[in-house]
Amino acid sequence: MIAATAAPSAPLLTLLVLVPAAGAVLVASLARARAEWVKLAAIASSTTTLGFAIWMVVEFPTGSSGFQFVSRHEWIAQWGISWHLGVDGISLFLVLLTAALFPLVIAGVDAHHDEARYLAWMLLLEAGVMGSFLSLDLFLFFVFFEIVLVPMYFLIGGWGYDQRVYAAVKFFLYTMAGSALLLVGIVATAFIARERTGELTFDVVRIAGSGGFGTTEGRWLFVAFMVAFAVKVPLFPLHTWLPDAHTQAPTGGSVILAGVLLKLGTYGMLRFAIALFPEAAMWARPVVFTLAVVGIIYGAIAATMQTDLKRLVAYSSVAHLGFIVLGTFALTTGATTGSVMQMVNHGVSTGALFLLVGMISERRHTRAIADLGGIQSVAPVFAGFFMVVMLSSIGVPGLNGFVGEYLVLIGSFGEARWWVVAATTGVVLAALYLLWAYQRAFHGPAEGPNASFPEITVREGALLSVFVAAALVAGIYPKPMIDRVEPSVAALVERVRDAAQDGEVAP
Repeated sequence: MIAATAAPSAPLLTLLVLVPAAGAVLVASLARARAEWVKLAAIASSTTTLGFAIWMVVEFPTGSSGFQFVSRHEWIAQWGISWHLGVDGISLFLVLLTAALFPLVIAGVDAHHDEARYLAWMLLLEAGVMGSFLSLDLFLFFVFFEIVLVPMYFLIGGWGYDQRVYAAVKFFLYTMAGSALLLVGIVATAFIARERTGELTFDVVRIAGSGGFGTTEGRWLFVAFMVAFAVKVPLFPLHTWLPDAHTQAPTGGSVILAGVLLKLGTYGMLRFAIALFPEAAMWARPVVFTLAVVGIIYGAIAATMQTDLKRLVAYSSVAHLGFIVLGTFALTTGATTGSVMQMVNHGVSTGALFLLVGMISERRHTRAIADLGGIQSVAPVFAGFFMVVMLSSIGVPGLNGFVGEYLVLIGSFGEARWWVVAATTGVVLAALYLLWAYQRAFHGPAEGPNASFPEITVREGALLSVFVAAALVAGIYPKPMIDRVEPSVAALVERVRDAAQDGEVAP
């Protein structure tokens, strides 16, 4: 059973949504003010949100599996829609990651033009992502899920590279198609659940406790939710929008897209598709395992063949997210805990890689690996940061990427043995494409423009140090994260397996 365990009047989570939203309005209203004031307002809004998120993590009770800091207010009572927010171990660190990435990107990455509009879209995007991770009402979740699309569309289309309009439209069309299916699934879920609850409600907690769905209806609803979230992840073969969006997005947009937006898909699978339709989730596992492993291998091979460094990192996300989906659907406490941790770890390591690639592009005005070389000899500190972040993405022990990936593989082995065996080839290929790219870009003699490649600046070093510190802490001492994630995952896994064993409700 999913249960809320905190008083329904806690304002903390509402502030996590409203503060960046209010900041977006403030920044937009300061469009004609001095650039310094605009930036200061955006930084103040995002850092205030981060402060609330840190407070939330500090106050979060270790060992609790229920929702904390719950905020619930009626919104459209006749339709059963409410402002219902809550956080548990599954969403806790995703919220913290969101709160941390936005001020880092706002303070550390320049927009180059129309900064007020850029920062306003960024803050609105933060509000949408926060709302998506915190919503416990299906309709409210859908509203925030859709809000996220608009800022990202304008960020890619307005501040991206040469093919930005094409990439922005492709991103919007793919994700809108998935969202349309999600809306149908949400409405159908609420109306079917009404037959058991006696009331129309979009409340996730109430629907999950309503007694389940029939086998046929549950499987159809699961497919509707699953396809929508698979587009957002994106899961193979619905991934084709991602490389274009990443390649054409501005650096800040790529960091946020990789860091948190893609996790809306994997989080949605766990929070809604699996939690609401456990029998269907168990039924669909062989297909999902297969698609996840194909994505791991395909993404790794495609990354190996890329000549554009940013596109290489984009395809690496396809592979890494395949591991997350594999662990999520293994539905063991270890594997699913690892997948939740890997959602956060991927945001740290891949977000930092996109930052570094953006810095290379700013310095050399190219991302072609063939045009680089010898950077390590003229900018050793820059190369050192790139190496540490690269190793965390590969999953070297002692860094954050290893912990989540290890838990996914070891926890999934008993449930999906041959899929795990195939997936481990992705680990080897990840080392191949990243180390080979590093060798070509950083080793050898520095010739031509590469001979004057600028060393990292103090601001850039401070920005990247936060990512490196997070990778080291999570890699060396992951216990605080595991202690908070595992109880919620264990409760969900137990419920799913019990429901699947009982067969839920007859068709």
